[in-house]
Amino acid sequence: MSREMPTTYEPQNAEQRIYQYWLDEGVFAPEVDAGKEPFCIVIPPPNVTGVLHMGHALDVSIQDLLTRWHRMLGHAALWLPGTDHASIATQNVVEAQLGEEGLTRHELGRDKFIERVWQVKEEHQSHIREQLKRCGASLDWSRERFTLDEGYSRAVRQTFVRLYEEGLIYRGARMINWCPRCATSLSDLEVEHTDRAGHLWHIRYPAADGGAGVVVATTRPETMLGDTAVAVHPEDERYADLVGSTVILPLMERQIPVIGDDRVEMSFGTGAVKITPAHDPDDFEIAQRHDLPSVVVIGSDGTMTDAAGAYAAMDRYEARKAIVADLQQQGLLDSIEDYEHSVGRCSRCQTTVEPLVSVQWFVDVKPLAQVGLQAVRDAEVVFVPPRWEKVYCDWLENIRDWCISRQLWWGHPVPVWYCDDCGEQTCALDDPTECAHCGSANLTPDPDVLDTWFSSALWPFATLGWPDETADLDYFYPTSVLVTGYDIIYFWVARMVMMGKHIRRQRPFDTVFIHGLVRDEEGRKISKSLGNAIDPIELIETYGADAMRFALVQLITHGQDLTYSEDRILAARNFANKLWNAARFVIMNLDDDAEVVDLAHADLSLADRWILSRHAEALQLINDELSGFNLAQAADALYEHIWGEFCDWYIELCKPDLASDSNPDRKATVQTILRDVLSGILRALHPFMPFVTEEIWQILVPDAGSISVAEYPQADGAMLDADAERMMRVIQDVVSTVRNLRAVINLPPSQKADVTLRSGVALHDFLTSEVESIKHLSAIGELKVQDVSDDPPHNAIGDVTQAGVDVFVHTENIDIAEQVKRLEDEIAKLEKLNEQCRRKLDNADFVSKAPSVVVDLERRRLEENTANLEKLQQQAELMRGLLK
Repeated sequence: MSREMPTTYEPQNAEQRIYQYWLDEGVFAPEVDAGKEPFCIVIPPPNVTGVLHMGHALDVSIQDLLTRWHRMLGHAALWLPGTDHASIATQNVVEAQLGEEGLTRHELGRDKFIERVWQVKEEHQSHIREQLKRCGASLDWSRERFTLDEGYSRAVRQTFVRLYEEGLIYRGARMINWCPRCATSLSDLEVEHTDRAGHLWHIRYPAADGGAGVVVATTRPETMLGDTAVAVHPEDERYADLVGSTVILPLMERQIPVIGDDRVEMSFGTGAVKITPAHDPDDFEIAQRHDLPSVVVIGSDGTMTDAAGAYAAMDRYEARKAIVADLQQQGLLDSIEDYEHSVGRCSRCQTTVEPLVSVQWFVDVKPLAQVGLQAVRDAEVVFVPPRWEKVYCDWLENIRDWCISRQLWWGHPVPVWYCDDCGEQTCALDDPTECAHCGSANLTPDPDVLDTWFSSALWPFATLGWPDETADLDYFYPTSVLVTGYDIIYFWVARMVMMGKHIRRQRPFDTVFIHGLVRDEEGRKISKSLGNAIDPIELIETYGADAMRFALVQLITHGQDLTYSEDRILAARNFANKLWNAARFVIMNLDDDAEVVDLAHADLSLADRWILSRHAEALQLINDELSGFNLAQAADALYEHIWGEFCDWYIELCKPDLASDSNPDRKATVQTILRDVLSGILRALHPFMPFVTEEIWQILVPDAGSISVAEYPQADGAMLDADAERMMRVIQDVVSTVRNLRAVINLPPSQKADVTLRSGVALHDFLTSEVESIKHLSAIGELKVQDVSDDPPHNAIGDVTQAGVDVFVHTENIDIAEQVKRLEDEIAKLEKLNEQCRRKLDNADFVSKAPSVVVDLERRRLEENTANLEKLQQQAELMRGLLK
């Protein structure tokens, strides 16, 4: 025995040491090499103030798997790291810190505040870096980028200036989403809409001529102070006589017209709606069509403006209560009804968003959207799974202009300066010293910064050096794969495609691999607010990074959400331990001076031929699944091959040959097969479980360098042997049947049982030749092989294999009545559990209201219990037959 391995694998002691070894060896840093095919993934940059969550862990597991696989295929594989400055999120974090110190950003001042944010950025960035390393991410840290680094800032400014000069960026007054808490505009995608229970207030607007007037319905009575019209549908016969008349705006005593507009839904409320152009996007459009004035009654801080009259300076919700009370007092509140409606909230702070008319910077995205659509329709960019193409295309086909300015301090400044003398604006790559229009030196910079997603849209090419034409940009762009969740197809994916095609005239990536979100066992999104947040680092500390990664990959279901379960990670850790124990057995049974046998010309046993054939088929399947982005299927194939074939069958079958020195040639053949198959298994598994495979590899082949750059194994077609697989299945079925029958009679593993086999002529000699293998695998005492025409043995429980072999386990020393009672008790327990499942699934409320993941879990539980119940009932029937 040439090499020693510890009895157990302890990832906590190995992983950080192994990662440092990879860094020292430089295996993650590819060179530009015309002789190699490039492969590139740019990491979706985590927010610089964020912490790693399970979504990141899934992302990292997928991207690292693909990168390591391509690296082992011989490609120049680059996985480029970086972080995002995340304007709103980061500014909120620092403002919260200042709040704890009793300060505001305004008291600190803009320059000092920015200095503070940079300090926080440095602290958090190093933490994120370490978290990614703990996950085993094979990122090239020498190419790390940040969306506010000097080179990236040049890329952002150049993009803005170019789009500005092309007329695709403009400044104008538009209805935008405004967050009073963050004090900034938001794009439509930064607003989360959720249904909330509220009210529909029915308010009477008296006619100016003293008539009854009209009743309008609204969910926001505080905005009525800014009404400039009442609108009805032109075809609504109820109000045909009112169109063109005038009503009195309650509380403000202002006369406003009644207008007809097709936008009004006759079925909503009373069919008459208030028009508040300054505080509703639909009303804003109606007002433009009818040339209505706009009255702002809610300010940017969420309080009522002077235009709100008696309600000025009140908080918007305080004003709502006061307005409703005053309407009731004046007899103008006809009714209040409960009403569930959609409410927009800031995605960062969850404050209710206020629609406001504001002067902002916008991108005219329709021309960009057309090239983005064409890239997907022409299959330049391919979605996996393909159904997400429709989601992408539907959004781009209905896209609205993108508000890109934010009233924040942290971020890329809008590169525009306003002349204090002539009033014109100058947009420039470099900070100007004079007005481009009149030459004045009196310039004031735009105070806003750009939307984080504007800079993120440049990520695939700006990280590779653009606007400079670098060697990396020429070699690695377009990148190969983008891995991301479906929740940012609009935010990020679409915008990267638009910018890549417009700025670089090339797609940003070939493939978009979309995965689902990680949810808990009740189907809920994992979040701190729900108390179900999971820290991946804690899982790594407990189970190891390999176990977490493998479990997450196994859960991938092509764009569907993943149901997290710690049991899956525990199972993956057990798998790593199984591999370690198998490798330890193999390595302990290898001799340094042993002959390496040429297996193509060796005398191979059935088991030898079978494992070599299964190994070739497994490698073919794994490579095929990886090529099709079927990562979970590839993981399952590895699991089954390693545990279900190599460990459970071949290693057990070869133990007698290794234990004996009577046949050195046979022993050398087995050692060669074990070494070759283990080598292939380690290399095939490495992209999934990099740490444990590297640790074993260094012991198995200590002079071969890192497994990270070893060749990924390919199937050897010459080893495929259908006949060996067919005959081995006969043995496996016999052994499995013996084991099942032993379980029926509850025979402990330490107790050997006598077994009789009956078969036809075709299998009789074969089974006789494999008697020792069958006995070794089944804890059998005496094994007889009889002709199928022989009488079956007495006092035996039997079953038939798929190949038609009768298998009998003798029961002379078994208390049959006791075993029947045990099985009946287990059947009763399962029937009770099934009844509970059926009651839940027959409950319409449960099926309609519970999360779909929970309902599916209950259905699977019923299905599994039913299958187990049928099995137990069959076993009980077999046992009862022995009592007769």
